[in-house]
Order: sequence, then structure tokens, then C-alpha cells
Amino acid sequence: MFYWFMKTFVLGPVLKLLFRPWVKGLDNVPAEGAAILASNHLSFSDSIFMPVMVPRPVVFLAKSEYFTGTGIKGRLTAAFFRLTNQLPMDRSGGVASAQSLDAGMDVLKNGSLLGIYPEGTRSPDARLYRGKVGVARLALQARVPVIPVAMIGTDKVQPIGKRVPNIRRIGMIFGEPLDFSRYYGMEDDRLIQRSVTDEIMYELMRLSGQEYVDEYAAVVKLRLAGKAQDVVPDQAPGAGQAAAPESVQESSPDDVEPTAAGEDGPEVPGGS
Repeated sequence: MFYWFMKTFVLGPVLKLLFRPWVKGLDNVPAEGAAILASNHLSFSDSIFMPVMVPRPVVFLAKSEYFTGTGIKGRLTAAFFRLTNQLPMDRSGGVASAQSLDAGMDVLKNGSLLGIYPEGTRSPDARLYRGKVGVARLALQARVPVIPVAMIGTDKVQPIGKRVPNIRRIGMIFGEPLDFSRYYGMEDDRLIQRSVTDEIMYELMRLSGQEYVDEYAAVVKLRLAGKAQDVVPDQAPGAGQAAAPESVQESSPDDVEPTAAGEDGPEVPGGS
């Protein structure tokens, strides 16, 4: 009820009035049944703009820290995320992360729409980065289509580090559903996972017009922060460039990291 109220009477009208979002291909989102909305990730506000324009509710997996804050601000933040159809995603690895992905599976099994950012974190420079294979595992295990979604211009509205958004027009393109039924039953094959993920990322590149970088965004952020060490070659298909250190390698249990906001985002919706 809160989600519907905010979308219909509060956030929806305000965002549409101020940012005049244009949308293409919205009819590619199924009117019923489960599907994954796999989007590029340019801004914290991606998780606000996209659900406003999709007629059906979209459930995102948000980083767990948003649900564990203390004090009045922390509790309000946690309440907002829960009431807006967002689920905690533990990215510490191991069993905790696997259980978080199970929550995404439950969303799909219930016939709902699940929003995911395959890059795992916001792009540090508006380029499109290598996708993590968790999106492929979920799509193949749940046997659902993947709708590629290209967010356009949201990085200009709310760049990383900026709290007050710029008022300018944004857009989004919903691509045709990607059918991976030819791979059903092979969801544990790492080569298949990488192939499916790369196909999704290719469509995002084509729709968004972004430059593609065959490297994980998380590694680039570590490098920019002077923390990237012991970077090892990626053994998956398409290797040849530097890959993630062990803590963020493709082989980690939490390689989806489909957050509702990047780890450098604010603690309250609407920030940057």
C-alpha cells in the first residue's frame, strides 16, 4: 500500500513533473509473470526513476547496511526501504550472500519483477562495466526472461557525491525480452553463466550507447581509491584484462551485488 501510494501520489507525480522522463519499449515489460529487469547503473536515483515508470511493482535487492542503521535516521531509512519493496542484500560473501540471492529467487518464484544491476555497483565514470554472473544464475534457475533496461542521463541528474539533484530530463529504454531457455538445466556451468551475462551486457551497451569496459567496476573503484592490489587474471571467457581481486572475483558467492544504491551512496533516498 505504501509503495503504491508513494508511486501514485507522491514520488511519481513530482518526478514526472520535474524530470519529464521519456521512455521507450515499456511494452516489453510483461503485464504479468516473473521477469528480471537488468539495468545499467549510473546513479542512486536509477532505483527511483525506473520503478516510477514501470506499471507493475519492481523489487530491488538493496545493500543490507540500509536495513541495519541505528538512531532515528537509520530506522527511518530501513523503514523506507522495506516499505518500497526493497530487500536486504548481504554482500559479505559465503552463506549470507547466498541466502540474499535466495530472496531474489523467491521474488521470481512469486511471479514478480526483480530489478538487478549486473555491474554490481554504480559506474565510476558513466561507462558500462563487465557484468557479474549472478544475474545469469537467477535467470536460468528461475527460468524467466531478462529485460535489459538502459538508464539515460541519470548520472547527470545525480552524480556520485552530489546530494542535491540537478533538474534535467532523463530517459530509459526497455529492450526486448532475452530468452535463455536454450540454456535451461545448465545454470551451474560457468561458461554458460558468462555467456548469458555477456549477452545481457551487450544489449545494455547497444541500448545505452555507453562505452563498454571488460573489467569489473568494483575493481576500478578500488584502483581509484588506491586499494586495488593482487589483481589476478580472469579465467572466464573474454579474459585478457585485469579482473577483480579475490574479494570481488566472479567466483565469489555474492557476484550479483544487485544493490538499490551503490556502496558510496547516501543513507537516505534522494541523496547521492
